[in-house]
This record gives sequence, C-alpha cells and structure tokens, in this order.
Amino acid sequence: MDGLIRFLRSHPSARRGLSVLSALLLVGAAAFLGYPVYTNFQHDRLQGRLDTELASPRLQQAFRDRKVGVGDALTRIKIPALGVDTVVVEGTTETALRAGAGHYATTAMPCENGNMSIAGHRTTYGKPFANIDQLRPGDTITLETPIGRCDYEVEKAPAPFRSPAGMAASWVVAPNDLRVIDEDPSKAELTLTTCHPKGSAKERLIIRARKVAGKAGSG
Repeated sequence: MDGLIRFLRSHPSARRGLSVLSALLLVGAAAFLGYPVYTNFQHDRLQGRLDTELASPRLQQAFRDRKVGVGDALTRIKIPALGVDTVVVEGTTETALRAGAGHYATTAMPCENGNMSIAGHRTTYGKPFANIDQLRPGDTITLETPIGRCDYEVEKAPAPFRSPAGMAASWVVAPNDLRVIDEDPSKAELTLTTCHPKGSAKERLIIRARKVAGKAGSG
C-alpha cells in the first residue's frame, strides 16, 4: 500500500486517471441501481392509462373484432397467490413490454381454446412475473378481458423438464425454445414465460395452467 501511495504521489497522471476511473465507477453504479426504479416509474404511469383503456367501449369493440393493436390493453392478469394484478398488452415487442407483460400475438386470445401465452418482466417494468417460480399446482390465475373473465389452474411441470429449486409447477427451457407457446386448439391453456435466473436472459422460466371449466364469463 505504501508503494502505491508513493507511486501516485510521483505520477500526477496516474492520480488523474484513478480519479476519472472512480467517477466512472460511481456513475455506473448509480445507473445500475437507478434503472429498475426508472422502469418501474414508467410501468406505473403506463398501467394507469391501460386501466382506463381496458374498460373503454373502443377497446371492448376492438377485442370483439380481434383488432387490438400492439401495445394496447388486452386483458388483466391476477395471481392471488403472488399478489399480481396487472394489465397485459398485445404484443411482446420491447416497447409493448414496458407495460410489464405482453401477449404473444401468434397465440390464442384470452379465455379461448388454444395456448394463450404471456411474456412478463421479472426484475424491471413492475416485475409482474418476479415470483412466478413460487406458484404451486392448483394455484389460480384469472384473466379479465373487456368482455368477460376466466380462471386457470396451475399444472405440474412436465416430467422431462428441469424444475428450478425443486418447485413442482415451473420449469426452464432455452431462451430460443418456442415450443412452449405452440398452439393446440384441443386444449384451453395459459403459458407464462419470463427470464431465468433473475437478472439474466440465460434461460426461460415457464408456467403452464389449464382453464377451469364452467368459470368463464362474457359480457
């Protein structure tokens, strides 16, 4: 340590370089810590608009006509076991997902037959899917659309897949494995996808739920 101090005293350029490096590190740390706060602020503002939009006559008609635009409100997802209550938008573009969660446009519409699939953030933009790995088989997920609602029941993870931390409901796949959102019109399913582990895009965490018969409604 004494040698380093003597070196810095005798090399003014090294002292200036160290000062610049320290400043850059402080700026980087502030940006790293502040980014989630910034995205959550954006999410909260956007959710306020989407709440109003979801209840509007315009959106109701667009939903009936299957003409909900990318970034527009599509459905509200509620997961009582996790305290999740957020509006899901149409589309999974980077801009659309600032809402926190978005519908894969190539998959079934909410409450209909097929594999209705939703991608959600886990650490930013309200992080609605932060704790979906804690869901258990039998937990309820509710979708509220502009014209009705339906309930889904979380299922056990398929046997061939690895389930993180021994959780019975969730499993992980490669980030480019889109088979989890494949359509099967003979079933009425809900698939949730998010990054895994938290803060990384190395894998995708998956939850699958089956629509509960007799609990769908429409207006």
